[in-house]
Amino acid sequence: MTTQMPVAAPRSERSLRAWASQSGALTWRQVSVMVGDKGMLVQLVVVPVLTLLMFKVVLGDAIGGATGQDSSYSTVPLVILVSAMFGSVAAGVRLNSERGTGLLTRLYVLPIHRAADLTSRLGSEVVRIVVVTGLLLALGTAIGFRITGGVASVIGIIAVTLMFGIAYATLVLALAVSAGPSAPLVPLLSLISSVLMFFNSGFSPIDAYPGWLQPIVANQPMTPTIEVMRSLASGGPVAHNFIKVAIWSVAIIAVCLIPALRGYRRAATAH
Repeated sequence: MTTQMPVAAPRSERSLRAWASQSGALTWRQVSVMVGDKGMLVQLVVVPVLTLLMFKVVLGDAIGGATGQDSSYSTVPLVILVSAMFGSVAAGVRLNSERGTGLLTRLYVLPIHRAADLTSRLGSEVVRIVVVTGLLLALGTAIGFRITGGVASVIGIIAVTLMFGIAYATLVLALAVSAGPSAPLVPLLSLISSVLMFFNSGFSPIDAYPGWLQPIVANQPMTPTIEVMRSLASGGPVAHNFIKVAIWSVAIIAVCLIPALRGYRRAATAH
């Protein structure tokens, strides 16, 4: 008498388990693409390091004299956030390029969870942000950025950077999948990133900006994030600015998530 072996039921491509495992595999793919592209690796790792050193050399005395605090407490958080933003721009450009080559369509028709590829792109951003932030914090300690709260403060700085970075990455992905292949995506995203970069409390003290501009500078997403990072390092109050960061992050993700999902579906099924 022949005994038949039990056959395992196929895993549903819509299950949470499938989404988690497939997102992990595709996240590894995204990270491998970043590491394998030498030009992108230089842009994502070497450029932030050189930017931090440049800010320290060129603007160190001016910022330190204006704030009464070592300039690294402004420049290190600023460069960490700038690297998170411009790295997301590179990821958005890569997504738009893969859309043009038809790769999104090929991934979309595979028997995998529909959200796995999109979430893997956010997952790769998490990996990139954690690695680059750790590198910049290590370099920051060499130029005067002292973290008095120990490991808990380091974890807090990385966590608040991730809040900001994931929110910004969601915005970039929403724009990347919604824009046409010939749309000026890079100039638009670079403009947004540059405006945020030059109008925040890390680049210059808030009271150094014109009076009408100060409320905007004080409440744009980068400023409270920088202030939280600065407070975590030096031991100042955190709660007020952390609430601002949380509100901004949740609001940006809430506004951009559905357009990102719908735009990704349209981009993947356009061919």
